[in-house]
Amino acid sequence: MAAARRTIGKKTGLRKFLVILDDSRECLNAMQFAALRASKTGGGVVIMSIVPPDEISHWAGIADIMRAEARERIEAHFTVFATWMKSKAGIDPELVIREGEPVSEILGYIRENSEIGILVLGAGGASDGPGPIVSHLSRSSGNLPVPITIVPVELSHDRIKAIT
Repeated sequence: MAAARRTIGKKTGLRKFLVILDDSRECLNAMQFAALRASKTGGGVVIMSIVPPDEISHWAGIADIMRAEARERIEAHFTVFATWMKSKAGIDPELVIREGEPVSEILGYIRENSEIGILVLGAGGASDGPGPIVSHLSRSSGNLPVPITIVPVELSHDRIKAIT
């Protein structure tokens, strides 16, 4: 009986690192880690940004404007990270924008895209914990479809380079 083989990646067998783009400081370390690790392993990077439902008004006309503004802000941040990844790590990342509850959107995207091999999250160093996404996903990490790499906010860029 032949063993079943799972192809991670569409045609190339490319493993992709999924990293979350938000306005947090720890996001920077997660981006750097994902780009450098993908570069060294021949992988790719998918940058996901999620617009939570509470950022979108219930009034249709205003909601459309808010969505457009959120998309513009996300694309501007993505351009900065994509430029850095391309110049420093040779990685040309993809951008995915979703609307909804962050944890549900992350898990849904991973389940829909078999090329995602690792989720990279930045952990905050504040006294209130590592952040809501890290807290939620680490509690249920035994049931996740991919491994998680959690990058602490206090790691220096030199240390991240050394680790990757």
